[in-house]
Amino acid sequence: MNDSKHTLDKIDRKILSALRQDGRLTVAQLADIVGLSTSPCWTRLKRLEALKIIDGYSANIDPKAIGINELFFIEITLERHDDEILEQFSEALADIPEVIEAHLVTGDYDYLVKIAVKDAEHYERFLRKKLYAMKGIRHTRSIFALRPLKLENKADLMLID
Repeated sequence: MNDSKHTLDKIDRKILSALRQDGRLTVAQLADIVGLSTSPCWTRLKRLEALKIIDGYSANIDPKAIGINELFFIEITLERHDDEILEQFSEALADIPEVIEAHLVTGDYDYLVKIAVKDAEHYERFLRKKLYAMKGIRHTRSIFALRPLKLENKADLMLID
């Protein structure tokens, strides 16, 4: 979301904040929280969706509850940096289920990738069978996450004044 492109007023921000806390709110519940009647609240909600400020709704799933116990961050440096290689590598990362985030970054490496795996054996299989099977990687460095200190939704950035 770019504030110069779409201006959010206080009510819009309240709507986003309330939905961030509970995406299953009914329009009536949301209207009550933000201090509007149902019809204007519904209109604002539809506008935020149409502008793709609200880009969908999802459920927060506890990874440990489904057997995903470990998080790793992997710094990846590629051999080359032409557009074709970057595009192919990005597409390949997007197709790997263990990859839950991948960012093209500046600095000493090209990508910062966050992966979720069941255990160390799963991580080793991921490295050998998936990551290292990809062409064009020059160097990787892995960082094991001990525990999260803060987890925020990307939408939180929009709500900062």
